[in-house]
Amino acid sequence: MAGKNSIQAISKIPEVHGGLRQFVKSVHSMTRVKLNSSVKAVDGGEREAVAAKLQPLPALRNVGANSLSRAKLNVEAVGIESSRTGLLTLFEEKCPTEIDLSNAAKLVSDLLFEEDYPAFVHALNCLLETVWNVVSWEVVTAFVVLEGGDLEGAMTTEVNGGDKPVDKKSEKKKKKAVLGKGTSLTVQLIKEWLQRKEVGSSDGQTVLEKWVEDVLLFFNHKRPKFGELVTTVKGIVESNESRRLPKLPKGTRDFSKEQMTIREKAFSIIADVFKRHGATALDTPVFELRETLMGKYGEDSKLVYDLADQGGELCSLRYDLTVPFARYVAMNGITSFKRYQIAKVYRRDNPAKGRYREFYQCDFDIAGQYEEMGPDFEVIKILTELLNELDIGDYEVKLNHRKLLDGMLEICGVPSEKFRTICSSIDKLDKQSFEQVKKEMVEEKGLSAVTADKIGTFVKERGSPKELLLKLKQEGSDFLLNASSKRALDELDILFEALDRSKCISKVVFDLSLARGLDYYTGVIYEAVFKGTTQVGSIAAGGRYDNLIGMFGTKQVPAVGVSLGIERVFAIMEQVQKDRNQIVRPTETQVQLSILGDKSKLPLAAELAGELWDSKVKAEYVVNKRSDKHMARAKESKVPWMVLVGDKELESGTVKLKNMEANIEEEVPRATFVQELQRRLKE
Repeated sequence: MAGKNSIQAISKIPEVHGGLRQFVKSVHSMTRVKLNSSVKAVDGGEREAVAAKLQPLPALRNVGANSLSRAKLNVEAVGIESSRTGLLTLFEEKCPTEIDLSNAAKLVSDLLFEEDYPAFVHALNCLLETVWNVVSWEVVTAFVVLEGGDLEGAMTTEVNGGDKPVDKKSEKKKKKAVLGKGTSLTVQLIKEWLQRKEVGSSDGQTVLEKWVEDVLLFFNHKRPKFGELVTTVKGIVESNESRRLPKLPKGTRDFSKEQMTIREKAFSIIADVFKRHGATALDTPVFELRETLMGKYGEDSKLVYDLADQGGELCSLRYDLTVPFARYVAMNGITSFKRYQIAKVYRRDNPAKGRYREFYQCDFDIAGQYEEMGPDFEVIKILTELLNELDIGDYEVKLNHRKLLDGMLEICGVPSEKFRTICSSIDKLDKQSFEQVKKEMVEEKGLSAVTADKIGTFVKERGSPKELLLKLKQEGSDFLLNASSKRALDELDILFEALDRSKCISKVVFDLSLARGLDYYTGVIYEAVFKGTTQVGSIAAGGRYDNLIGMFGTKQVPAVGVSLGIERVFAIMEQVQKDRNQIVRPTETQVQLSILGDKSKLPLAAELAGELWDSKVKAEYVVNKRSDKHMARAKESKVPWMVLVGDKELESGTVKLKNMEANIEEEVPRATFVQELQRRLKE
């Protein structure tokens, strides 16, 4: 009834009702033990048994209080003012209040303390009556909200003067609420109950009072047929529980066997490229101390998943693999390290196509003092090697320099304290028009329109690395007069020459709009973008971060790295395979060992399969009387070879080898079948 607002009385339904349910089950079990025990209730046993009944008291009190809050929300949600006013009057007159609930609960507790057990039991029953009365009022108010259209006619007729008809065409058609099976059935039962009752007057308020009275009577647990309602609702609840399938959290997904085949192949290619460049593997915890992650991601810090406080250290799930790497290097006093890591990271982002809250990143980083721009060149070269070997199609690597950006902003008149937040706005230019970004910079971040327009003239520059660099270094260029941007241009000159000599510069685009929103970048930054039809956005990104490791220790260790957004790459690879009509084999099984017979042939299957496995042959076995079942299984798994063993083969001491692609069978001796098979697999 409260719409989409996060209201505690609604959001806590599972917790409050679940808590009471657990307490009731616990007390029920304890009571059965006591009743079935041969030990009499002596020496405090009576008090112990009664005290057990007190366990659900806070939970029962919470059920009543939360139900009362929801009933009040329902009253506020009644659309017609006259109905709402009338219902509010009845509600305030007849529904138990918060004070009534508190007093009833306190009386139960006091009587237990006084050890007045007969009075305690009576008071506990009274509390149950009070809570059930509140719950009934919640149902009444909800029913009026859902089915108040019948009341509307009576109320409107009275306002319009007796028998004067209401213009139904002028009434706005209301959208019907979508109800669950249990709720729909309950509403239907109430409506049938009301139809059997007679309303003696057409007066709107009288109709409302009669509705309330009759619905409360319907939920009176002393009514003879109340048990039928409970049985019906219980049946629906149990049916729903048996039918309801579990769901995944938003932003996560499962992977099928075919998808896992593609993923494992990609991971293998990626690891091989990283190892080719001398990197060693590193693994870090999936969660870090919150203080480790905070202050490293700029405006993206709001996307960090914080873990619930367990009364100890405050922790968060890792946002990326770069900050944990920097923490590891600083913590261990490392001054030179080339590492790779393939692991999951977590972000509280809005899930969308190609965007998830849990996903893999594949990172390669070089930390330490090296020749100028050497590590930067190698990391970009690695990125192009990765994307080429993954065979995803055409792509480009957009590249810029953080110092060039800072110089550009300084030239445009942006205050230094606003550099990072303005960079975050510029970073949105790949998704938004400059006019939209300009509006954000002016209205939200306090830049003048003139300054924003100056930025616009620069960020539109994009092109061949060497050609655009030459343009920016022309005599009289503002970039040459700024110390920060001049330093960046000199570094880019070295980098572009190295990329040109390594024959990968054709994939690089010098783009002054590339900003990368993360705070820790200090030098070259880059981002790979897929140029095919599958729209997935950025597929890799990285840059130089010379100050990040120093934030965790006493030494400044320069570093540069790249992170491959492998989930988006997987999406492209899957689409490429579909476009090429490539068949994905979910297993690497080379041989299906088919034993024709019943379960008594399992020892034979174990013997032959064991020989295959011991010889490092990838094999599966099937024991079945029907040959068609064996063939169906082999075709489904797309195995290249079958080994067939039936009664005939057992008698002759042979096995039958079948080449599935050529559809050719041949018999070979049982004693040498593994060697024969290995020879054929190598051909």
